[in-house]
Amino acid sequence: MTTPGPRTGQTTRSGRVATGWLLADLVVITVFAATGRSTHESGVAVLGVLGTAGPFLAACLLIWGAGRAWRSPSSLWPTGLLIWLGSAVGGLAIRAVLGGGMAISFQLVAIGVLGALLLLPRAVATLILRRRSTSG
Repeated sequence: MTTPGPRTGQTTRSGRVATGWLLADLVVITVFAATGRSTHESGVAVLGVLGTAGPFLAACLLIWGAGRAWRSPSSLWPTGLLIWLGSAVGGLAIRAVLGGGMAISFQLVAIGVLGALLLLPRAVATLILRRRSTSG
């Protein structure tokens, strides 16, 4: 019987990278919720922000697991697209089930802003990685 050896440096590094992307996604969603609450004078109390962000955070975590986003967390396609649509549309669905407001303007803003916030960093990462691979 053999026992698994220690994790390699590459595995540990990729795990840290994936964790960083996941945390960044969760922070971006939380900032989106806090900004929206502040804009609409709903206050930025921690519980209020988490109440607004909660459905989107839950959807994001679900899509990270179901989509195995840790395998290529910085890729725009398909990971970024899955995380964006899963977080935005899934978050709206969870919000609707929980009885949260579902004004069409909110839906459009949520989908658009989360798209920009979740996809733009991945687009930049993709461009940087492409430049590095072609120049090196």
